[in-house]
Amino acid sequence: LPALLPALREYQRATEAGALLAIEFTGLVEYLALLRAAARALAPLGSSVMFYLSAAVSDFYIPVSEMPEHKIQSSEGPLQITMKMVPKMLSPLVRDWAPEAFVISFKLETDPQILLDKSRQALEKYRHQVVVANVLESRRTSVIIVTRDSQTPLSLSDEEVAQGMEIEEKIVSYLQGQHTAFIERKG
Repeated sequence: LPALLPALREYQRATEAGALLAIEFTGLVEYLALLRAAARALAPLGSSVMFYLSAAVSDFYIPVSEMPEHKIQSSEGPLQITMKMVPKMLSPLVRDWAPEAFVISFKLETDPQILLDKSRQALEKYRHQVVVANVLESRRTSVIIVTRDSQTPLSLSDEEVAQGMEIEEKIVSYLQGQHTAFIERKG
């Protein structure tokens, strides 16, 4: 737990400075509504806004209208569940809600051979600025920052791992620099 203390202090500092907006939610519908509302509210701030969409909440869900009202009875035999795909929010975020914002998404794969292609496809499809690409097996120690014209690997050394450093520190530091450059290009 001592390794967690610097992160908690930094979180508290950012929160007190008004530099971090953390929004709690309990379900998919609430998350999507809050993302849309936040994006629309922040859109007037243009390129100074950064959206760090660190993970998909889920790829699939059961719509509220299809949820059972009462406990599902096991006496009725095996259960079949049909789930819907979660709507992709990157397109409306980039295109409609906050078109001038700096938008970062993540791409997690189990196969390292397809990671960069999938990341570039996401950049092309959604037209945002950055994908943080990682492989499930090494996600805590290594990522690749992918943009339309570059790929930058970030990794923790054995010494950094031993000191309790987390890859997120390197990701955030790097992305702060990318965001600053983005603002300067837009300004």
